[in-house]
Amino acid sequence: MDSTDNTESTEDIEPVEMQIVERLSEDLPARATMTIPFELRRKSRLRIRLDSGEDVGLFLPRGTVLRHGDRLRTTEGLVVEVHAAPETVSIARTDDSLLLARAAYHLGNRHIALQLGSGWLRYPHDHVLDRMVEKLGLRVASEQAPFEPETGAYGDGDHHGHAH
Repeated sequence: MDSTDNTESTEDIEPVEMQIVERLSEDLPARATMTIPFELRRKSRLRIRLDSGEDVGLFLPRGTVLRHGDRLRTTEGLVVEVHAAPETVSIARTDDSLLLARAAYHLGNRHIALQLGSGWLRYPHDHVLDRMVEKLGLRVASEQAPFEPETGAYGDGDHHGHAH
């Protein structure tokens, strides 16, 4: 399912009967899935469609960030597994750990969400950032991939330790 087709504006929509109200800590078997990009997994109030096409309302505590594999429960007891949708991202690669650290520093200084791996980092595609990272000496390519950025140093990644 195209991830852009599974959400609706909150204006002029009928209420949904099925509501997701709980993030589960236990790994219960899921009977439904929803595949959504990172930007939507950061929202705690959302109307969305399950991969099966059923409309649901997402009503989770503010600041909740959903991760691939998370299990959620509806008010009716249906367990739903979250899948990270492929999205357009940039991936920067280098064998030089100092260059990788410098790129992560400069992107982080711009508050860009980052996914880190051995010899690479991934961020939401942006041609301006791509040029900056290339100037630092990394190889940059655009690709379609699930995006699972770091959660942050303060726990769940839902809160900053400083004001903006």
